[in-house]
Amino acid sequence: MNKEFIDKLISNDRRTVARSISIVEEGNSNATDLLKEIYPKVGNAFRIGITGPPGSGKSTITNQLTKYYRTQNKKVGIIAVDPTSPFTGGALLGDRVRMSEIGQDENVFIRSMATRGSLGGLSKKAIDAADVLDAAGYDYIIFETVGVGQSELDIAEAADTTVVVLVPESGDAVQAMKAGLMEIADFFVMNKSDRPGSEQAVASLQTILMMRNHDEKSWMPKIIKTIASENKGIVDIAEEIKRHRDYMTSANFFLQRREAQTINRIKNIVENKIKEELWSESGEKLLNSSIEKVVVGDVSPYHIAEEIINNFKNRNRLNN
Repeated sequence: MNKEFIDKLISNDRRTVARSISIVEEGNSNATDLLKEIYPKVGNAFRIGITGPPGSGKSTITNQLTKYYRTQNKKVGIIAVDPTSPFTGGALLGDRVRMSEIGQDENVFIRSMATRGSLGGLSKKAIDAADVLDAAGYDYIIFETVGVGQSELDIAEAADTTVVVLVPESGDAVQAMKAGLMEIADFFVMNKSDRPGSEQAVASLQTILMMRNHDEKSWMPKIIKTIASENKGIVDIAEEIKRHRDYMTSANFFLQRREAQTINRIKNIVENKIKEELWSESGEKLLNSSIEKVVVGDVSPYHIAEEIINNFKNRNRLNN
């Protein structure tokens, strides 16, 4: 990656930023080189995760929160993670349509990315894309995830503060707990709080939160009531994000969280690289040539698996 390209990226040339994220999405050696090159400039942006069930108003909240940060003269990068299109394999781009107003702001950068089958709701490439935006000088990076009711642990491994958005119709808060949302939320937003059942939903959620083991020094997630379509409660969300950031800094949790996230990220990178090498041409060939024996019951799947691993080890030994 040449110096001129990196300099343009760091100076927030929009075309270069867009091209850099495309390179990251391709995931080849150029992506690795780029991410290595920019990493010294990464780490200044505060990363916010916004997740929750479909229809809860995540895009509206992201839109309004971005407007608020722009009044504070902050630059905002948004990574809207869409379900992968079954036809093209790309993102459906629905969020970019809804955010067209803020998308005209030169200090706001919006990118839709496909989940590409990631069950956690966050594309693995989204974290790499966040590094690009971080290096380009954005103050806040907002991840908006699919929120399909599966465990959203991916977002907790990417964001400094995770916001879970619910609505009165989301159902019993116990279901949210089962979906894994309770464990990852740094605070909750009860959006569309003017609808019937809002107070009961908040009370139910509050009851569950009180069952957590906590003391006066530990962080207790709050529930912020909003009507995002009317821009009500957005300042409260921004203030709660700041309160959580200040808490983490004062309690020395901020670096601890980032260290834990980095460990998980490195493990994922290593596992993915090993997978790629393991299932290279020889691994696939050995699997395909042995599958008939497994199906008819002559050998166990474990036997073939061990053979593939031993073949991988021997190949590496010869290469070294």
